[in-house]
Amino acid sequence: MIHHKKKKSMSFSKNSYPHFSITAEEAGFNHARLGCLNTPHGVIETPNFIFCATKASIKGILSHLLRDLGTQIILSNTYHLMLQPGADLIERMGGLHRFMNSSLPMLTDSGGYQIFSMGHGSVSEEIKGKRKNNKKSLLKISEEGAKFKSYVDGSIFELSPEKSVQIQKKLGADLIVQLDECTPFHVDKRYTEKSMEMSLRWGKRSIDEFLKTTNHQQAIYGIIQGGVYEDLRERSVYGVLEQGFFGIAIGGSLGKTFHQMKETVQMTCQFLRKQRSFLHPIHLLGIGGIKDIFFGVEEGIDTFDCVMPTRIARHGWAIVPHSVDPSLRLNLLNATYKDDKTNLDPTSTCPHSSNYSRSYLHHLFKAKEMLGMQILSLHNIYQMNRLMQDIRQGLKEKRFSEVKRFWIGEN
Repeated sequence: MIHHKKKKSMSFSKNSYPHFSITAEEAGFNHARLGCLNTPHGVIETPNFIFCATKASIKGILSHLLRDLGTQIILSNTYHLMLQPGADLIERMGGLHRFMNSSLPMLTDSGGYQIFSMGHGSVSEEIKGKRKNNKKSLLKISEEGAKFKSYVDGSIFELSPEKSVQIQKKLGADLIVQLDECTPFHVDKRYTEKSMEMSLRWGKRSIDEFLKTTNHQQAIYGIIQGGVYEDLRERSVYGVLEQGFFGIAIGGSLGKTFHQMKETVQMTCQFLRKQRSFLHPIHLLGIGGIKDIFFGVEEGIDTFDCVMPTRIARHGWAIVPHSVDPSLRLNLLNATYKDDKTNLDPTSTCPHSSNYSRSYLHHLFKAKEMLGMQILSLHNIYQMNRLMQDIRQGLKEKRFSEVKRFWIGEN
């Protein structure tokens, strides 16, 4: 069920998702929305950030600490979990929630991004021109799906739209995602168009498979594709909305630069609003920089995900607001912090990091002590949750510009 201050017709059946709903109101700052996404495992206040527990774990962090730090939803990866330990085992263990001892709402992605990275390398490698000629594990992409070698033992796997949904049902996350092909930036429009059309067909197959045996404890998202091409994005928006998904995810190549990413997301959101699709929850796949989030919130994005917060923590980087450092992060490996008695972030009240000095954290990383990685991971999780709470509170109290200035130094 969907609630919105402007009542509009829905593009899917309420009966398909009886235990899911989103309430959202326009918040008065461009197209920003403020609301709640309701799932069987709890309520997610929106806008919000989804942390990546890729292999059913956020490295070094106990599950209960995530909730203590204000986390409301996490994400796990279909591709990695199908290879190790396998969806059948997780199902026998009671699903992901019991397997990893977490009561938080969860989302699983479809494996589509991994198809991309196996064939073309990671997004950052591709954009920086660092694609290597080493043999990738992807063997073939066809209408049926993808065939690839397992990085675990070299065995051959096939992942089709139907198989991806079947695996995600066994994993048992609240929110699941259709299989798509995430096209790289360097391919031409012709390839992008063919891939977008195939992803639409895969979306239809995904939702058909989902509806065959649904127990109403899961809801499925469709993915908007089309690269940086306006006409392809518009066609993808229309095609996905026709298929009856509960949620909409913006995916595919968003461009090479921050400016191009903004243009692509803006055009996609414009088409979504034109089709009255903001009755659905809207997710921006793989984007989670602090400046990206403020931009996305103003375009009406409800949720974001990114590996950034804990990944950079393991390399010594701490997230801080602009008021602490204009770069929005501190590199604790820098020698300038060797004798710095200042608390990590004087504006933060994180129970796990606020009482540690920058000098001590510098020492931990120089000594290669695991505690440093753990403290910064906890800190960055707290900071992202703090950021999202500040954004929601700022929207509610009409102080969004003030919050934006505190975090990124812009009005």
